[in-house]
Amino acid sequence: MIRVLLIDAEDWARNALASAFRREGFATREAADRDGAERAVDEFRPDLVLLDPTLADGAGLELARHLAGRRGTPILIVTRAKTVEDRVAGLEVADDYVLKPADPSEVVARARAILRRTRGGSVGDLTFADVVLDEATHEVVRDGRAVELTPTEFELLRFFLLNPRRVVSKAEIQDAVWGDTSSDDASTVETYVSYLRKKLDRLGPPLIQTVRLVGYVLRES
Repeated sequence: MIRVLLIDAEDWARNALASAFRREGFATREAADRDGAERAVDEFRPDLVLLDPTLADGAGLELARHLAGRRGTPILIVTRAKTVEDRVAGLEVADDYVLKPADPSEVVARARAILRRTRGGSVGDLTFADVVLDEATHEVVRDGRAVELTPTEFELLRFFLLNPRRVVSKAEIQDAVWGDTSSDDASTVETYVSYLRKKLDRLGPPLIQTVRLVGYVLRES
């Protein structure tokens, strides 16, 4: 199980992100200051650190430098600090930078992207409800039963699993799955979403919902 350490002085922010990561199958630990964070690093040995540098003790960026330099731990900064200087300072020590308030599902997706880059490939299964996608073997199961997908359907499902509960436009899907938005061919997206829905819906309740005039969202009914 991939371990994520959340370092943030704001209780509500830590709790919201910890819940989101646990729902997606990660192990989490939380810290509110540098002392607690350093203990957690030694005891928990995280695979990824989420950090708000604006800690009450003012040691956030120093802590990030320590983690990146001493352990090579990948870091995702999640903060309200949004000046150019803040971003430059953050990106000098971190792998990515997200502004608060951030949707937890986006933060989880950013974290997965960092882990894929730093760990070299798969970061394990992508899961939602009773659907499991194995990035290493390209196998998909729902409710314990295999779902046979074409390569395009697999990439489409993978995109939805990386963006759970977030409404995504057809243009976003086309860019992520086909790598091209210049044609603006919404019918292709609609066709493949329909194919994928049929295969998933045979084994359980509908998960891919249409949001009229906007796009689609992966969520439980």
